[in-house]
Amino acid sequence: MPDVTTTAASQPTESMISLQDLSKIFPGQPKPAVDSIDMEIPAGEIVILVGPSGCGKTTTMRLINRLIEPTSGRIILEGEDVTKVNPDQLRRRIGYVIQQVGLFPHHTISDNIATVPRMLGWDEKRIRSRVDELLAMVGLDPGTYRDRYPKNLSGGQRQRAGVARALSADPPVMLMDEPFGAIDPITRDRLQNEFLRLQQTIRKTIVFVTHDIDEAIKMGDRIAILREGSKIAQYDTPERILAAPADDFVADFIGAGASLKRLGLTRVRDIELIPWPTAGVDATRTEVLEALRGSDKGAVLILDDQRRPVRWVGGREIQRSDRPLAEIGLPSDAVVQPHATLADALNEMLKSRFGCVAVVDGSGAYMGSVEFGTVSSVIQELRRDARERSRAEADELHAAGAVNA
Repeated sequence: MPDVTTTAASQPTESMISLQDLSKIFPGQPKPAVDSIDMEIPAGEIVILVGPSGCGKTTTMRLINRLIEPTSGRIILEGEDVTKVNPDQLRRRIGYVIQQVGLFPHHTISDNIATVPRMLGWDEKRIRSRVDELLAMVGLDPGTYRDRYPKNLSGGQRQRAGVARALSADPPVMLMDEPFGAIDPITRDRLQNEFLRLQQTIRKTIVFVTHDIDEAIKMGDRIAILREGSKIAQYDTPERILAAPADDFVADFIGAGASLKRLGLTRVRDIELIPWPTAGVDATRTEVLEALRGSDKGAVLILDDQRRPVRWVGGREIQRSDRPLAEIGLPSDAVVQPHATLADALNEMLKSRFGCVAVVDGSGAYMGSVEFGTVSSVIQELRRDARERSRAEADELHAAGAVNA
């Protein structure tokens, strides 16, 4: 196997992809699009390529599966130099998802997903089982979507189908070129969260291209910030890049608001949830008022018979209206799942009159809440950690200078 990858913030990790002195010079261009890049991509991680327009990030990604042929250098995949192998065979080992999805419009969703397995000679029973498995995995009911055509799906549904197709032959590596870039912001956040949840199960090695530093921070185990020519300005974990930008170029690219960006590093599952008073949708008004008086909150969260949030109901609504609980108060629209980031939670919180967001599990059942005060405390803690890391690094540099002197 290839050498291991190490960073200052991580333990040695087995490398899945190694780019060695890789370059691409397009005819008639004065400068290389990719200029002697060296990069180790660890197995089972999402590595983000991010940088300004024209820096070569998409070209670098396409070199990996040789949609663009390198001018020089080597690409090592699972210990094998794939620079000279048959490119079609190479691509069958690598899933590929693009911004516009790229589904075949005249094929059903099932046939789209089955494309590579059929090329590999799988039997139809195995293909059908795999198609249904993947549709369910990406949140598309097989019975509903198997025989539909791409034109019958929404943008978010087409993107899910594109991910399923990329996973069809269970490739060890996936390439994703701005996969959520053409989707509205609400759907984009939802798909990002769903994909991160899926990655916890599939643990693929993923190279992900984006121009959005916030998406990079949210999605990446590691981020490579690229200059022109795919020169690596900094390649490290999101935490390290936010805490210690390598130079002014990286700091400028990250931009202002580093504290808020750090909220993209913390998941809801990593913090303690706040219990809010709850009541069933069939509860009596007396029971709801008792739950409210027994807490320091301004409303009760009404849950249906499967413990899914329905409405926020305050004491005033309970006392002034005799309509069913499911029809009074405010809808509980501010909802996140445990794998969402605190940045996601904060965005949802801004919709809530009560300064909190409900956390639900995969079935939609209520687990607890996140309040604004919790988010504020996390920001302060992240700031303290960043200051302590900066001081420790400064002390190390000072000590090393003294030794060298």
